[in-house]
Amino acid sequence: MSKARKIGHFFMLLSIIFVLFLPRITAQAESLNQKQFVYDDAKLLTNEEKAELEALSSKLSKERNTAFLIITVNGTKGKNFVQYVEDFYDEKAPGYDKPHGNPAILFIDMKNRDVHIAGYKKAEDYLDNKRIDLVLDKITPDLSNGDYFHAFSKFITLSHEYMGYRPGISPDNLVFKWWFQLLIAIGVAGLIVGLMAYRSGGRVTVNSHTYLNSNQSRIINKSDRFVRQTVTKQKKPSNNNSSSGGGGISRGGHSHSGGSRKF
Repeated sequence: MSKARKIGHFFMLLSIIFVLFLPRITAQAESLNQKQFVYDDAKLLTNEEKAELEALSSKLSKERNTAFLIITVNGTKGKNFVQYVEDFYDEKAPGYDKPHGNPAILFIDMKNRDVHIAGYKKAEDYLDNKRIDLVLDKITPDLSNGDYFHAFSKFITLSHEYMGYRPGISPDNLVFKWWFQLLIAIGVAGLIVGLMAYRSGGRVTVNSHTYLNSNQSRIINKSDRFVRQTVTKQKKPSNNNSSSGGGGISRGGHSHSGGSRKF
């Protein structure tokens, strides 16, 4: 076998090895720090549900470079639930890209019926207190009904969706809804077509003064007289499901956004 052929076979062998091991190397690089996304100590999920949530969170976490984590417990060992999550972040150092990276954490305490969401680093900006309130609005009814898998799935997908909007914008604004944009497009198109049809028929020059003889008309002037004003008052309904326990700073010095509810 010639020297050139040997060199060719050698590089072919290297190429085969590279192709075989590249997916494993890439997979490790994608989530070098975060290997677990669901910590179900309260045993609210079946093994199948937990596996499905792990897969969903792993996929969407990659797209936002943010680990979407779920933690369930039966009691916080005397800690405030916010402090419990803060200590988890300080001690476990979660984050998709690196230790103490970018996680969004959903925390459930079944003993006290508390639900808390916190966002660190990138998630603190893109999943701020207001957006966390929006997520809580949508998942709290499912938690109250005992539909934990559905609530956890919503948390992951909604958090992923909301982090796709730049900070300071309400993701629930009608402007960003596809059906609203479609209605606007149809309305603008209808307006343009109507305007074109109007102009194609010629301009109308007859108006209210065309047949009015101002010298013989007895109408001199007209006016409107303001008689009275009526003001009604209505008490604003209170929101009994308001959020509490917003953002703060952990004992390890890590700031975060946050919001909490009872369910």
